[in-house]
Amino acid sequence: MTDIARKPNFAVTTDGYDAEDMRKRVKAILVGSVGNLIEWYDVYAYAAFALYFAGSFFPQGDPAAQQLAAASLFAVAFLVRPIGSVIFGYFADRYGRRTSLTVSVLLMCFGSLMIAVVPTYATIGVWAPAILALARILQGLSQGGEYGTSTTYLAEVAHPNRRGFYSGVWYTTLIGGQLAALLVLLVLQKVFLTGDELRAWGWRIPFIIGAVVSLFAFFMRRDMHESELFKAANKVVRTESRWVALARNWKPMLMVIGITIGGTSAFYTYTTYMQKFLKLSVGLTDNQTTTVTAGALLFAIILQPIYGALSDKIGRKPMLVAFGVLGTLGTYPLLTTLQGTKSPFIAFLLICAAWAIVSGYTALTAIVKAEMFPTAVRAMGVGIPYALTAAIFGGSIDSVALWFKQAGNEQGFYWYATGCIFVSLLFYISLKDTKAASKMEQHI
Repeated sequence: MTDIARKPNFAVTTDGYDAEDMRKRVKAILVGSVGNLIEWYDVYAYAAFALYFAGSFFPQGDPAAQQLAAASLFAVAFLVRPIGSVIFGYFADRYGRRTSLTVSVLLMCFGSLMIAVVPTYATIGVWAPAILALARILQGLSQGGEYGTSTTYLAEVAHPNRRGFYSGVWYTTLIGGQLAALLVLLVLQKVFLTGDELRAWGWRIPFIIGAVVSLFAFFMRRDMHESELFKAANKVVRTESRWVALARNWKPMLMVIGITIGGTSAFYTYTTYMQKFLKLSVGLTDNQTTTVTAGALLFAIILQPIYGALSDKIGRKPMLVAFGVLGTLGTYPLLTTLQGTKSPFIAFLLICAAWAIVSGYTALTAIVKAEMFPTAVRAMGVGIPYALTAAIFGGSIDSVALWFKQAGNEQGFYWYATGCIFVSLLFYISLKDTKAASKMEQHI
């Protein structure tokens, strides 16, 4: 038990823990989650504004080819995420969650600032996409450390009876990052700038905002309380034993990969790629695309804590299996119907239906993975296999989908997304319910 959990002098709530305990836990979770939202805003600003800045860095070719080039750089950042997970995950498991989270958000700040000020291809030629790629690599390293460490911190400070609920709250900040990026785009589109102004220079604004708010997150995280579970584990675990301990946990690491394949491919299908899909395949206008995507993301945010709280009641496994079954059966008809509609409202409803399915994974992915590892290697155990899988099956979604589109076989991507979810379904069926078999209290 943590030091906080042993305090006897506060009023006890109906859940069996004191009010001061709840206040401290909620404060720690909110501070960590706000930083997470800001980090994900920085990532999604790239995806949200790619429709406007791609021509500044990749001037040759048709719009689909420009988006494919921009999507390729988006995927490149995912390829370095495993490296970020190793670096930041080790520091989180060895020196503390707070230190790792503080440094990672500062690195994200540098990446966003570079994108905000980089000259275009017309000014410096091939150096422009090269600098853009470097900025995305820095963001990828930061994000690689963010996921494993922030989910670990969330799981360790949340009350055991509400870990699923707070996992959903944490994921609202992840989705909220993209929603914030889209809202910035929507405000710029409708209030301040024309389309030509956005393409000329307006696309830099969200990255300036990202750099500023990342600094804000840096100062917030400097004052975060360290996880009590980490403090307890760090007293008894030898430094040299961590890599050995991680190697002993190879089975749950493989399970993280299997759990993530379908979920991450579905998530990025309905987030980063959906904006391009609505524009290039459905044929909606810029404003309609942004409005529909933002509305669907708002609906998804509402679902996350609800689904997470439900997993606290019925367990994690039933929720994951439901996502696997419904995702396998529903992805192809949902995307096919979406492609054929011309109504923004119908498109919104279809994407909401997709989120009603995908949230069975997203709302509890943070806690499911964290519950599979002992404290001493939790950040690395969650972060490294997740980052590797997200790089292959998440960051590549835009590129894969656009490749199928350019090849004249767009529906091939629908089957690809379906196949990814089916693979994960096999893992969900074989998974022990992590709520009942949690390793959260184990040091090593």
